[in-house]
Amino acid sequence: MPHKIVVGYDGSDSANAALAFATDLAKAQGGNIVVAHVLEWSPYSFLTPSELEERHKRRGEELERAEAAILAPAVERLKDSGLQIDTALKYGNIATTLGDIANACGADQIVIGRNGEPGLSSRVFGSVAISLAQAAPVPVTIVP
Repeated sequence: MPHKIVVGYDGSDSANAALAFATDLAKAQGGNIVVAHVLEWSPYSFLTPSELEERHKRRGEELERAEAAILAPAVERLKDSGLQIDTALKYGNIATTLGDIANACGADQIVIGRNGEPGLSSRVFGSVAISLAQAAPVPVTIVP
């Protein structure tokens, strides 16, 4: 079975560095890449039916924008790489959802960029990198 790498991708410079690293690794190991983008979405359970309908509509619009603005350009840049490139676009907690994507597609590694948010929020709430390193179902590579 070929090596499969899930790359957490948001279009940032650090995500592009992670994608470049994963591309080189996949080429060296004869693997495939899954470019994954996760949109955070809080699960409100106290909305009215009309509010839920509006929220669902906005969610669909967000998915379309993310596909066009984030995933499609990344896949386009990799079209001549010689690699099989798949995508995953989901809502949820970023770290948990990247782990779920890795499990679902049979990946044996997750690669993400280090966004390096040195502020109070990352110290209090943690970061995606820390959460993945602690709880991912497969090894995680954090690219500086």
